[in-house]
Amino acid sequence: METKWLEDFVSLAETNSFSRSAELRHVTQPAFSRRIQSLEAWLGADLIDRTSYPTRLTHAGEIFFEQAIAMLGQINNARALLRGKRTSVQTTVDFAVPHTLSLTFVPKWLTELQNNFGEINSRLLALNVHDAVMSLVEGGCDLMLCYHHPQQPLLLDPAQYEMISMGTEALRAYARCDKSGVPDFVLPGTIEQPLPFLAYANNAYLGRMVDLILNQTKQALHLDRCYETDMAEGLKMMALEGRGVAFLPESAVVRELKQKQLARADSGADAWEVSMEIRLYRERPSEQKAGKPVVAKLWDYLAQKSQLSNKSKTVRSQR
Repeated sequence: METKWLEDFVSLAETNSFSRSAELRHVTQPAFSRRIQSLEAWLGADLIDRTSYPTRLTHAGEIFFEQAIAMLGQINNARALLRGKRTSVQTTVDFAVPHTLSLTFVPKWLTELQNNFGEINSRLLALNVHDAVMSLVEGGCDLMLCYHHPQQPLLLDPAQYEMISMGTEALRAYARCDKSGVPDFVLPGTIEQPLPFLAYANNAYLGRMVDLILNQTKQALHLDRCYETDMAEGLKMMALEGRGVAFLPESAVVRELKQKQLARADSGADAWEVSMEIRLYRERPSEQKAGKPVVAKLWDYLAQKSQLSNKSKTVRSQR
């Protein structure tokens, strides 16, 4: 049995909706249903009454719901206890980061920290956005790095969690190109010949960003959705094979642009892109949860650096 099965079941019991819980858990509905079925098979009992609408628990499901809550609590308590006994726990910074940022932003950022802040021991948890947020809320990490957009905000209480802006990143369309940098495909496509579209799965955060682009553009795009996956890296590899157009974060394609393997598929226009903020979050320290000294020192350094950057931008804008 996997812990995520318990978390899926608790979510379903709370929402009474497979589709809503699948969205909250950032998986497709078929995948979410299979995980619930796997839990039922492991237990040897039906937990969900599938003859009724809306979804409701069976008698066995009602009994197991309380047990699932208790088990998750015990697992989290055991994890916190064991982490507290690790000799290196107070000198290690635990990061929760969405997959794309873990591959693109984080490596260079940690190198910059090493050069300017000093050596730090770090532990990286690469997760989807929902699980990264849950890791922060449940105390599974010290810091969480993620994308932010006003139309897709993370609903974290600012009274409990504080934030530092780490910069911005654009999400744009790219396609394979020839040695002179001419892309195989160029937006917007036509009704007669729509462009092959390499898309994100429905529950992926970057997929929702692409939806914003498609819904807000004044000039219609003609795309034929021919492939989808959760991962930006997966879409990039398909684009490198010449399979279509993919919307990718700019940090994910720096090397490929330089080597003229990929090129912008939007002719340099900004009408088909969206800017996302990169944010760092932590739980506000308190008397009950003072946090690690190394995290406090790093946070103060990053906060001061952010303030200086903002002041510099203000001065330049006033000139």
